[in-house]
Amino acid sequence: MSEPATPLAVANRRLAYKLGGVAVLALGFGFALAPLYDVFCQLTGINGKVEQFNLPPSQMKVDRSRSVQVRFLSQPMPGMPIEFHPSQSSLSIHPGDIILARYWVRNPTDTPLAGNAVPSISPGAANAYFKKIDCFCFREQTLAPGEERELAVTFWVDSALPKSITDITLSYAFYGAVKKS
Repeated sequence: MSEPATPLAVANRRLAYKLGGVAVLALGFGFALAPLYDVFCQLTGINGKVEQFNLPPSQMKVDRSRSVQVRFLSQPMPGMPIEFHPSQSSLSIHPGDIILARYWVRNPTDTPLAGNAVPSISPGAANAYFKKIDCFCFREQTLAPGEERELAVTFWVDSALPKSITDITLSYAFYGAVKKS
């Protein structure tokens, strides 16, 4: 016949169950983090994930009855000694039109630089309607010393964009590439 558990043994067993539960929850949270990040990006319009879309469906019509102002911004991040700016500050577009916008980048240093541009679209509600067909942000950019280059982004704004959205801002932050060891 076994002896009854002491209060200390019962407390230790409860603590072990609680710690095991915390470990299971932490593991579950780790697996849920990627989908949660996707939802966060979609809700806020941060657009940390870069998506490439095909051309708009051929049956989609250009909505010439309205215009949307698309503003372009850029920001080299700290530690990235490049000159980086849009070639135009804004464009007035019709939803459904395929648009080509250009950015300009220059490496003023005497060493090669590599980096990636990370896009962000605001307002967040416009994110689902802003479709990039091709973008310099899809690829790492490597610049030789003193090199300057024009970078292009081809996009369309879905004509299903809510009529209340009349202005969209496309912003790029240019980060130095992570060095692989």
